Amino acid sequence: MNDRTSEENWAGRILTRAGLCAERERLRAAGRRLAFTNGCFDLLHTGHVSYLQWARATADALAVGLNADESVRRLKGPLRPLLPETERAQVLAALRCVDYVTIFTEDEPADLIAALTPDVLVKGEDWAHYVSGREAVEAAGGRVALAPLVPGRSTSGLIARIIEAYGRGEQP
Repeated sequence: MNDRTSEENWAGRILTRAGLCAERERLRAAGRRLAFTNGCFDLLHTGHVSYLQWARATADALAVGLNADESVRRLKGPLRPLLPETERAQVLAALRCVDYVTIFTEDEPADLIAALTPDVLVKGEDWAHYVSGREAVEAAGGRVALAPLVPGRSTSGLIARIIEAYGRGEQP
């Protein structure tokens, strides 16, 4: 597979907010249900993939709101993200279970969710106490679904393992 073919597999899936909202209207007109989730997705791992596959199974299409670099820094500190937003968006868009990716700069996607009004709003079960955008989704007749977590899989845990293994200046 050449680089152009590979790029075509994800390039049309990364949309602006306006582009995603227009696509949402197209899906709605076709009677298709949209699920939405969001996150930083820095150093994609099997926990992320399982989560995204679970989210996709709740509807006909899955849109992922990706925290922009500045948003990740505010939420996780100055050393994050490890990968820039454009690369994180490309990796997400290349996954078969992800139909659309959009980048948002806010700390949480409440405004994006209100504009999009997905049928299903998905978050990990560790967020049961607070799901940004819940009110807007439920007011529009949608529902919130809490995805199970994959034990022992997290970006923070992966970073800690890398530091432990290579933090002493050893090369991989």
